Amino acid sequence: MRALLTKYKLVIRFILTFVLVYGVLSIGYKFYLDFSEDSKYYPDYMTHLVGKQTESVLTGFGYRTSVVPMIEEPSLLVIVNQKSLARIIEGCNGMSVVILFIAFVVAFSDGFKKTFLFVLAGSVLIYAVNLIRVVLLTVGLYHYPWHSELMHEVIFPLAIYGMVFLLWMYWVNHFSKK
Repeated sequence: MRALLTKYKLVIRFILTFVLVYGVLSIGYKFYLDFSEDSKYYPDYMTHLVGKQTESVLTGFGYRTSVVPMIEEPSLLVIVNQKSLARIIEGCNGMSVVILFIAFVVAFSDGFKKTFLFVLAGSVLIYAVNLIRVVLLTVGLYHYPWHSELMHEVIFPLAIYGMVFLLWMYWVNHFSKK
């Protein structure tokens, strides 16, 4: 047993670090969501921010857009040219993807400064790509509503998770010595 532990020490360390970081960040995010319930930013600050930025980008592209809170559920309704198109829920803010990204990078970390800078840059990139995803999905729903399931369930998740995978591979191949 000792020989196996010695042989797979790095793998075990990676798994334990990943699970620990992912667990701590997920619990912290859950507390954030719980404390956001009575916030002036509905349904929570990050989802509210994605909604407002989606509204700004779509308006900038010439779509008459408004994003309004839905009282029935913790979400925001995206209305384009007086047509209700999409709901932005907490899962649309990209934070769960950022948490997954951070946990992997930290599990493969090799020094605080490089790890911190890569996590910061990667998180900003994930947030920006997620915002673009929400905007493009809304435009897609406006022009091609019959493809809603394909866009929401396949194309856009593939884009965001594919980008995270490429970031992970870049991290492992260029910054991690393990």
